[in-house]
Order: sequence, then structure tokens, then C-alpha cells
Amino acid sequence: MFESVEASSQRALQPLLHDVVFCVAAPAFAASSRDGQLRGIRAEGFYDHDRRLLHTLCLLLDEREPEPIGVQPLGPHQVRFTAVHRYPRDRTDDPTLIVERIRTAGSGETISLRNIGTAERRLHVQLAAASDLADIADVKRGHSRPVLRCAAARASLAWRSPSGRARITVVTGPRPETSGGPEGGTMTWPLVVLRPGESWQVELAVTGRAVPTPPGHPVAPTTPAPWNDPVVAGDRRLMGLVRRGLGDLRALRLADPQRTADTGPEDQFIAAGCPWYLTLFGRDSIWSARMMLPLGTDLARGTLWALARRQGRVHDHYREEAPGRILHELRPAEAQHGHGLFLPAYYYGSVDATPLFVTLLVEAWHWGLSDEDVTALLPHAQRAMDWVLKSSSRDEDGLLRYYPRAGGLRHQSWKDSDDAVRDAEGRHIEPPLALCEVQGYAYEAAVGLASLLNSRGQREAAQGLLAWADSLRKRFADSFWIPTRNGPASRYVAIAVGQGLTPVSGPASNMGQLLSTGILDPDGPGDIAAWLADDKLNSGWGLRSRSAAVPGFNPLSYHGGSVWTHDTAIAIQGLCATGRHEEASRLVDGLLDAATYFSYRMPELYAGDARTEDSPAPLAYPAACRPQGWSAASGVAVLSALLGLKPDVTSRTLHVRPVPQWPMTVRGLVLAGQRLTVEVDREGEARVSGLPQGWRVSHYS
Repeated sequence: MFESVEASSQRALQPLLHDVVFCVAAPAFAASSRDGQLRGIRAEGFYDHDRRLLHTLCLLLDEREPEPIGVQPLGPHQVRFTAVHRYPRDRTDDPTLIVERIRTAGSGETISLRNIGTAERRLHVQLAAASDLADIADVKRGHSRPVLRCAAARASLAWRSPSGRARITVVTGPRPETSGGPEGGTMTWPLVVLRPGESWQVELAVTGRAVPTPPGHPVAPTTPAPWNDPVVAGDRRLMGLVRRGLGDLRALRLADPQRTADTGPEDQFIAAGCPWYLTLFGRDSIWSARMMLPLGTDLARGTLWALARRQGRVHDHYREEAPGRILHELRPAEAQHGHGLFLPAYYYGSVDATPLFVTLLVEAWHWGLSDEDVTALLPHAQRAMDWVLKSSSRDEDGLLRYYPRAGGLRHQSWKDSDDAVRDAEGRHIEPPLALCEVQGYAYEAAVGLASLLNSRGQREAAQGLLAWADSLRKRFADSFWIPTRNGPASRYVAIAVGQGLTPVSGPASNMGQLLSTGILDPDGPGDIAAWLADDKLNSGWGLRSRSAAVPGFNPLSYHGGSVWTHDTAIAIQGLCATGRHEEASRLVDGLLDAATYFSYRMPELYAGDARTEDSPAPLAYPAACRPQGWSAASGVAVLSALLGLKPDVTSRTLHVRPVPQWPMTVRGLVLAGQRLTVEVDREGEARVSGLPQGWRVSHYS
């Protein structure tokens, strides 16, 4: 009686991911429990282009599941699961039959049986397989779909629905007996005989696609990663974070099939994250490319072109498209995401991607993006800036706000969950809102684009942007600072202001992203640094998204107290850029220590619990993407921040401002196509070699 009432009132829940094993080769990935079995639960399965091809692939030996003993990643795209099959009548407790499954994202898996004992083994081997061909949005909201009827053929099983098709095939190895039906299919090898020392192996291919294939949708890249791998000598934690992050970024690469010339370079970008966001996301892909600029400009180039080709052209209320606006996310089809959120395949509902697009072009220009690409992309940046200026003029106060449509994203910056914006009393604050970091993005974009336009002789347009930026800076100073008597500094920056310039109270991490933008007054960096170093925001493992001192703080809330890897890295960049080295070093140490507990594969976010003797390790956020684009790129962002690198193409000057007490040598940084070596000693003195012709180094304090 009670159980049925409770069940009837329950809604589907998002699957947890903290103990899921992923292998990724975008746009494909595979997910399973640590024993390698796919049982049709949670997010388990083989996926491609946001479609689950298989959700069940369960191995049975003599009607029993093998006993797992280990899982080993063989790279971001591949993982090996090892198990044993034991015999109760054996006179030894030692395993005598080893079972290995090597799973490869976008391909399939190889199953091997190895007899390491002294007796002959006769095995009945069976694989149970099933599919629902579910869309990733359905999986994410915990919505179950019925199992599809399986059609059996010689050495293969197949499934089909109006939205997709899938097949599992024996590529090499003994041919199985196959059977299919409404509950799934099986592959059976009735008698496998293994003498001592012998092995048995089958290779399975898992294939499928959406029907029809989405036109213009990103595809797997066919050329190498568009960056240079640096050689880093220094702190072992930083070395591990950079190395693992670059590996994960390779797995998260996608390519734009709409490139303008078949003979030109492939336009690659970084997908937002696995499993939920394995596609082009404007904001996320831009930040990943920005963080990777010290390793070359080709990733930025590909990201800019992929977004420029999809830049808003018309006013479309449903897609929230507008001329000049940069895409928020791209999906194979429109989808129901739960909680009343229904999004089209092309969705433009973000307020920050558009100014960030402009800044990515400007920064890529400074790092050496070709003049041809800069010139070709400049009109797209100008149209993006026009959208920023027009949107900010919607209200008399001239701030850049978002006005979401019903059924779209309620909050439209990186903190985009429904309860992302709360005040100091814990109350939800509804849009329209002007977020603090978005004003910083807009200011930075305007000043940067003005510099680029000046270099192209467009001085009148540049002066207009600088005048607008100066006005925005003054409006920001008047509207966003909140005085306080209870805190490490006498004021802090409001996370947002509503209409009527009412500030949203309560310290949050957003202010950390302002440090590098230039919008702050001279005392602003010092005040913000004090808040970021305070233990109410600095958890000891990284920067909390919301202060632990205010009501509504939750260390396991998506945006209300958890630690986001990229957010911490951006704050570190800002602290280093403004000379707040002590505060930066505290955050760096916490982030790098956390990385050791996550095997250097930094998740999208993790719990914001305080680092204490009773909490000696960071706790996973159970539904976080892993790997995740801007988290994987954060190692390079921290590396560059500690070196204090800032190029200025107009004066051909590389400004260097290393953080003391972080000695290191980095070979393979790239400026204007030339590889650099930067050496920093314990006193923070830097030596740079390999500069491009005509460039010089400026050491500043």
C-alpha cells in the first residue's frame, strides 16, 4: 500500500555517474559499471551522436557472470576489464581462467578467455544484448524507453526504430549461434574447449546511427589534434594534470563537416563533456580553446569557424536566435530535457557565448592566428559585438541582460541551473538579470575588438567601442559592489543585478572571473582576491561556486556550493594576472591536490565540502561529466597562469610574470607558429628562448 503510493509520486531521476567507467572518442562513447557489464541500467551503453546504440551487453560463462578483479584505462578511448571465472570443485583457490574485455569507444570490444590452469576447460559462453535506441536527453532525465525487438542474422544482432538503428557483429573469431526477439538478442557459443595455456577470442563491432543522419552535425576528426604537446618539468601534480587533460581533450575533439574547402585544414573544436554534452557548446568550446592558446592557435581557429558558420542570422523566438548571436548548443534533434525544458537542435539561449567569441578571436590574434583568418573572421566578431551593444541597450541602465523564453533555459550564463542565482537569504532570483561576469566579458570583448579594429585602420569604430566600454565600466562600479562588515574585505561583487539595479546579495565565485577582464576599479582585484582566499569560498580543494556562509549553500548543489574545475582555473588566471600570487598559489595547491584523488581526470565539478582532517579527500559530484572539455583544458590554463604569459601582437612583445615558488621548465609552447621554451627558477626569474623573429620579452611585476 505505502510502496505503491510512494512509487506513484516519484519522478524519474538523473542517473549518477561517479562510479561509471567511460571511454570516449567523440562523438562516440561507452559507459559501464566497473565490472564491464552493460545491464541496461542508468547511463550504461554504447553511444554515438547522442544515440544509445546498446544498453545491454552482458557476458555469461556457464550461466554465471565472471567475477571482476580490475579495470585499467588504456587511453581515453579504450579500457580493459579483467575478471576471473572460478570452479567450486577445483582444489586450488587460485583463479585458473582469466576473462578480458577491451572496450573501444566508437568501435566495439574484444572478449578474450585464457586458461592459465592445468586442467582442460569446457565453457558455455553467452552474450545477452539489448537496445532502446534512446536519445541522450531521455537517458539524462532518467526516462526509460521500451526495449526494441532484436533481429538475428548470421553472426550479428540488429535493432531499428524510427529514430535510429544499431547492430552488433562478430568481426573475427568463432561464429556464434544467434537468436532475437522482443526482449533482445543473444549470441551463444555452446562449447568452447580450452586446454591449459590456450586462449579464445572474439572481436565485436558495435555500429549504428540516427535516422536520418543530422545534416551538418559534427563528426569524428580525421587529422591529428590541432595543438602542440608541451614537455613540462616541475610540480608532478601539475605535470599529471596537463598530461591527462591533453589526452582527454584528444578524445573530446570533434570536426565541423561544413568547412569551406576540402583542401583546407580541418576545423576542430572541443565538445563540452561526456556523457551529456558531447557536442558543440558555444561557451564551453570557446573557453576550452582560450585555455589552450599557449599550445597553438589552430584549435581556436577551428572553434571560431565552427561557431561563425552557425552565427545567428534572423530573429527566431523558439531558438532564441538573433542576428550576430553565437550558438549555445547544437544537437542532432530537438529534445525534451526534463523540468519543462524543451530545446531545439540549434539553440542560442546563452548571454555569454557571444562576447566570449569576440575575445577568443582577439586573444588568438595576439597568440599568432594567421592574418588571413583574422581578416575573414573579423566581420563575424563585429556582428557578435553588434548583438552585445544592441542587447545592452534594451534597458536604460545599459547592462547586458538575458530575457529567456518560456520553455528555454531560465539562466543563460555558465551557472545555468534553475536555482543558480540566489541571494544571501537563499531565495531564488528570477530573470531578467545582468550577471557580473557577463559585464566583464562584454567589457573585455569591446576593448579587445577596439584594439583589433585600430590595427586594421578602423579608428572611428574602435573609438566608439572604447567609449561604450568606459561607460559600461562606470555603470558596473555604480551597480555591482555591495558593502559589508562581515567578510575578508569591506565589499564584494554581486552575482547579478536585476531590473531597477537591485543587486543580488551573497558572495559567489562569479566575481573571480572578473579579474582578467579589465572592468574592475584599481582596488577591485585586491578586494576580490581576499574573498577568493577566504575559507568560505576556498574549500581547500578549489573555489566554491557559492559561499558556505550564506543560507542555501549546499556542497552537492550543481551551482550552489560545489567546486567547478574551470571556474577555479579562471580565478587562478585572474589572480596571477593581477599579481595576487599568494591567493593564486592557495587555489592552485588545492586544485592540484584534488586532481590526485581524481587520477588527474578532473570532473566537471565536485563537492564543495571543506578540506579538514575529517575530510581528507574531495567527494565526487555524482552526476558530473567526466571527461569534460574546460576541466581537461584547465591544466594548461593553470600552467600558463603560473608562467604569467601574455602576448601583445601590436608591439611584438611577450609579457612574462611568473609566480614565485613555482619553478618549472616548459618546452613546446607556441607563439606565432614558433615553439618556445620558458624556464622559471625558485625566485620567479624567467628565461624565454625560441621567440619568433621580431618579438621581444618584457618582464613585469
